[in-house]
Amino acid sequence: MPIFSASLGSFTSISFLSTSQSQSHLSPFKLTVKTPWQWQHHHYLTSKVLVSASGNTQIPNTELLQRPTPPDPLDDARQARRSSDWKAAKTYQDSKLIYNGRVEGFNSGGLLVRFYSIMGFLPFPQLSPVHASKEPEKSIQEIAQGLIGSIMSVKVILADEDNKKLILSEKEAAWSKFSKQVNVGDIFEVRVGYVEDYGAFVHLRFPDGLYRLTGLIHVSEVSWDLIQDVRNILKVGDEVRAKVVGIDWGKSRINLSIRQLEEDPLLETLDKVIPQDGSADPDSMSGGDSGSIEPLPGLETILEELLQEDGIYDVRISRQGFEKRVVSQDLQLWLSNAPPTNQRFTLLARAGRQVQEIHLTTSLDQEGIKKALQRVLERVP
Repeated sequence: MPIFSASLGSFTSISFLSTSQSQSHLSPFKLTVKTPWQWQHHHYLTSKVLVSASGNTQIPNTELLQRPTPPDPLDDARQARRSSDWKAAKTYQDSKLIYNGRVEGFNSGGLLVRFYSIMGFLPFPQLSPVHASKEPEKSIQEIAQGLIGSIMSVKVILADEDNKKLILSEKEAAWSKFSKQVNVGDIFEVRVGYVEDYGAFVHLRFPDGLYRLTGLIHVSEVSWDLIQDVRNILKVGDEVRAKVVGIDWGKSRINLSIRQLEEDPLLETLDKVIPQDGSADPDSMSGGDSGSIEPLPGLETILEELLQEDGIYDVRISRQGFEKRVVSQDLQLWLSNAPPTNQRFTLLARAGRQVQEIHLTTSLDQEGIKKALQRVLERVP
């Protein structure tokens, strides 16, 4: 009588053992159960049963078998939605549309802002200045903590589905909203946000009292004086007035100037150091013919080259004076806007505090003189 083993419960096949095998000992065989597809995603118990010729039944052990997990329709739906949301993010980036997202949290580098089913990242430098300006005594982490749960207007500046990177900017969204209210020549109350070697970044105060946009005051626009370190003049938190001197719409940049709200020391030189009526302070003026005045370093070569230009008949230094402050240690040439007298224009050469007035007799107009000066400066090392 054959001895056989089988699994309890559902099965698709039974394997038999020979009688000879049963004489020595009972040995359970390895049973492979072919599971119908509809049983997937469930667990069931299988026992190995040994039946002897005497009718005794032995159950050596019990095993827990796990059927393969089928695809989850919900996972597929979530994946399809995320893929669709990445495409939406790319559309927002390309079209520069504004999205209103909820702030879910923050880390050491920025805010976590939800974009549909995707979690986007907004670096702290991409925050609008309005938050720090409202609460300047708080750290950036304290400000971020207070923003959790709020709805924030942002722009998508990077949507990279392959690398799972979604970068957002509130600053760019603010630019779209408020930059049209700014024009070259406008004067704003500004607050210094941070200072670099090349200038100070300041926040512009709008009529509603909030600081909406950020602009740059370049080191050359801080003062008419020679500036070695911007930090000696402007510090974080300082509030000053500044004039808008340029707007780069393509790069979302505003350039401002403090010095253009002050009187140009060149005008002081024309009107005071070298008065137009011929009178002068003896401590600040010296006159005579050009032979008695030593040209500023490098100026003599420039004057000689100017005489080689067509239409220029005579060039000579008429007088010199000293300014109240240093504008630049380098030699600078300025063409006066005063109308010519008997074909004679006025140039001013400046270096350090020293300024020299030069009379230029020529048949050229102002534009022609400028071009002649450009050619000369290209030839002079």
